[in-house]
Amino acid sequence: MPDQSPPNESNTAQRVIKKYPNRRLYDTSTSTYVTLAEVKQLVMNGESVAVRDAKSGEDLTRSILLQIILEEEAGGAPMFSEAVLANIIRFYGHAMQGFMGTYLEKNVQLFTEIQAKLTEQSQGLSPEMWSQLMSLQSPVMKGLMGNYVEQSQNMFQQMQEQMQKQTEQMLGAFGIKKR
Repeated sequence: MPDQSPPNESNTAQRVIKKYPNRRLYDTSTSTYVTLAEVKQLVMNGESVAVRDAKSGEDLTRSILLQIILEEEAGGAPMFSEAVLANIIRFYGHAMQGFMGTYLEKNVQLFTEIQAKLTEQSQGLSPEMWSQLMSLQSPVMKGLMGNYVEQSQNMFQQMQEQMQKQTEQMLGAFGIKKR
């Protein structure tokens, strides 16, 4: 059974995987060929992974990670609804594209930190206690989710303020002042 422990971002070395023209992936750390599922497991275990084209050295990490996400989404229980995917697509080429990426990244990181705290605090709980903890009525859960919502709102506010400053700077460059 795969390791279900929370990711450990403090692993020392980056795992370099070479992708060959025949689409095979070669883990340079273990000197073995690996599957996409094994690369997924490395990521799940918190390992830092870099995928490089074996011939050109081009960084293919993002495309491999997207391929893993695509396979997960095509499998049993997708994480993203069609509406979410459509909205993400709409941000490409939009003025907010860069902000949206940062906003999503920070929110996922924040959610990961909350999940790690929850896991740490719930060591040794019985199934009944877990059930109680996971109900939204639990003070612990309310506190964690309240902090998450508050921090998410703060990030969104910062993003709006940054957009406003950039808009004012851009308009200022054209000699247009805010009223």
